[in-house]
Amino acid sequence: MKTKTMMLCLVLGSWGAFAQHDHAKHSDEKKMDQNVAMFKDAKLGKAYEHYIHLKDALVASNQDDAKKAANELLKSLKDVTNGKMVADEAAKLVTAPNLEGQREAFSGVSNMMAMLVKDGKLSMGMIYLEYCPMAKASWLSNEKEIKNPYYGDQMLKCGGVKEMIH
Repeated sequence: MKTKTMMLCLVLGSWGAFAQHDHAKHSDEKKMDQNVAMFKDAKLGKAYEHYIHLKDALVASNQDDAKKAANELLKSLKDVTNGKMVADEAAKLVTAPNLEGQREAFSGVSNMMAMLVKDGKLSMGMIYLEYCPMAKASWLSNEKEIKNPYYGDQMLKCGGVKEMIH
């Protein structure tokens, strides 16, 4: 009886260890799905990071975070070649009175940022240009998975990948 109990404990223990190992592998695969875009121009890379924070704040429907991210984007664009065209659009987002106004202004920011990113040289990674037919607007993302900044939770998955920037 002791032998059977000991064998059962070993089998259950090894099964649990295997399950934990498999779970850890799944977590690592998910991390690898997240693309990291790096630019030859570090200043453009920093501006792009702030743009992504802005997009994520709009996805989360967080008006305060979106305003903070837009301010950071504005600051970072001062040192970027041709950054003024994006900065002009980002300024509209900073002064928007509500979340809907921020989302409307984000369309212009995204269009200008897409032109800037396409002219910039990626040294690593990929950027997805995504499009929502309901909003008739695009945005940039590090992920292929759609997280719509124009509608947040209302239509989080609305849209598709329009272009991949290498």
